[in-house]
Amino acid sequence: MFSDPLVIADRTFRSRLIVGTGKYPSHAVMADAHRVSGTDMVTVAVRRVNLTDRSQESLLDYIDRDRIFILPNTAGCYTADEAVRTARLGREVGLSNWVKLEVIGDERTLFPDNEALLEATRTLVREGFVVLPYTNDDPVVCRKLEEAGAAAVMPLGAPIGSGLGIQNPNNIRIIREQARVPVIVDAGVGTASDAAVAMELGADGVLMNTAIALAQDPVAMASAMKLAVEAGRLAFRAGRIPRRAHASASSPLDGLIATGAGSGRTA
Repeated sequence: MFSDPLVIADRTFRSRLIVGTGKYPSHAVMADAHRVSGTDMVTVAVRRVNLTDRSQESLLDYIDRDRIFILPNTAGCYTADEAVRTARLGREVGLSNWVKLEVIGDERTLFPDNEALLEATRTLVREGFVVLPYTNDDPVVCRKLEEAGAAAVMPLGAPIGSGLGIQNPNNIRIIREQARVPVIVDAGVGTASDAAVAMELGADGVLMNTAIALAQDPVAMASAMKLAVEAGRLAFRAGRIPRRAHASASSPLDGLIATGAGSGRTA
């Protein structure tokens, strides 16, 4: 897979699996899951880590920053202004000028507020941020985000933390066909087969947190997700066979020798 890297803006990533940092049983388990997943980018909620008191333990202490790139996110923001301020804070404390941009529009479903998301994307791009916006699986919105300067688009597969898998595969396929920037499926993955499906649809990568962190064995699930993302990518590049309404023999029928008695013809 190293010969097929993921390139976003000016950075190259060997892994197409992006992993979160929340909900793990412990920071140590999180670190083990990151290691076996093979990820080289993890996302961290700016508003949920201690960025000022270095004397206190932080999940940042458990991230190998020599190997793993930190992608700050604006989780928990409900307005464009709030998200922009949070992104600025992450940059000011030295996390990154990259941001996984989230502007939530509904507390129960956690669906994005796409109008506010576009506004925040335009503002942050003007300020020199590399913006990766989390959005609905809407091809029109994804196109507008790309036009606004997003370095990648991150459509949801299903609601955050739902584990429902890819609910609208054709939308993901359309988004990938029209996009000129990487498409990262973000949210809704429940198990390895969901990650493989996302990649088989042509997604450039998958971002997940809950599916690994809340698995009965997070480290084993992280390993499964690594393999699923790699398998799905290879299958996409290999090119699947067309779907057919009827059977198609595995062995070609042309040139078969008749097996009947006597003349060699079938009886």
